[in-house]
Amino acid sequence: MKKIVVLTATRAEYGLLAPVIKKMDMDSQIDVRVVVTGAHLSPEFGMTINEIKEDGVRVDKEIDILLSSDTPAAISKTMGLAMIGFADYFAESKPDALMVLGDRYETLAVCAAAMNAQIPIVHLYGGEATEGLIDEAVRNAITKLSYLHFTSTEEYRHRVIQMGENPQRVYTAGAIGVENALHTNFMSKQELEKSLECSLGEKIAVLTFHPVTLEHNTAEIQIGELIKAIKHYPEITFICTKANADMSGRIINDSLQKCAETQKNIILFDSLGLKRYLSLLSYAEFVIGNSSSGIIEVPSFKIPTINIGDRQKGRTQARSVINCIPKADNIIEAISTALSEEFKNSICNIVNPYGDGNASEVIVNVTKEFLLNNKLKIQKSFYDIT
Repeated sequence: MKKIVVLTATRAEYGLLAPVIKKMDMDSQIDVRVVVTGAHLSPEFGMTINEIKEDGVRVDKEIDILLSSDTPAAISKTMGLAMIGFADYFAESKPDALMVLGDRYETLAVCAAAMNAQIPIVHLYGGEATEGLIDEAVRNAITKLSYLHFTSTEEYRHRVIQMGENPQRVYTAGAIGVENALHTNFMSKQELEKSLECSLGEKIAVLTFHPVTLEHNTAEIQIGELIKAIKHYPEITFICTKANADMSGRIINDSLQKCAETQKNIILFDSLGLKRYLSLLSYAEFVIGNSSSGIIEVPSFKIPTINIGDRQKGRTQARSVINCIPKADNIIEAISTALSEEFKNSICNIVNPYGDGNASEVIVNVTKEFLLNNKLKIQKSFYDIT
């Protein structure tokens, strides 16, 4: 039996990894060990490890690394704590592989510790572009530390190969977010209201706004413009989730908290959990903010996404995405477009460019084949494109 560690540090990341974890857990030839760290272990961010446990997933280890600050120095110190904590864990557990997803700074630190421990890395979702974020550089660094790659589109697969990775180790799987959107049993509106302990009203919008980490001191201004815009729509209930544990994330969360205390139609949650989040999307008029979910999952619901600013700049987008700058007037104009019957009718037959909902099966089958046949390596040659 081969042992593989799966890392999760945030609520969004776990929602994408869950189908892969569950499929591997049912395979008698794979010993999957889930390690939880980062924002999952923070009461400030909803203590979302409880959602993982409620999902029936066995947690092998909890490694607390997150400091109660989101300054650049605190981020670097968190990365240092991650390297120390995971160095000890890898020395004890001696896994055959590490599976990671995406582009988080904690993930880069854990991958560095795995490299030093000579543990091969399986990376989900390299090759993507987010020009407004430090995540772009982090994602590319993780790609070069990794041996086996799964991308969400063929275009992204070519980018990973362009970075010198052998095509025989790079697979297009599609996005797990699409799989979740297509195969989750949604809660009824009544069940949602009971679970969320609030009235949703006739019209719902889902809001998630994160800091743009390559911009300086823009978080407070941008969230202020967004709040100013949504106050123009008292007839819509805005269900908001907190920003993640990035630099300036707490500024956004504090602004949303103050707004929620005075505006009855603006409701803020630390975390919604996957099922409640996707169920809300099934009833929503639109999604607004700058989360990757608006680009990847939401088009499967045939509803508009209002994508604000440069955080997701460079990602492949469906026609349902409305891009606007982080100014109140532009956001109001985008909301007006999203609510129009003309725009809704124009996207009712869109195709999501991120796959057909079969991602986890591809990821598990290929990873298993590499694991069982000892094809996961540390050494690799740079693949030159001729």
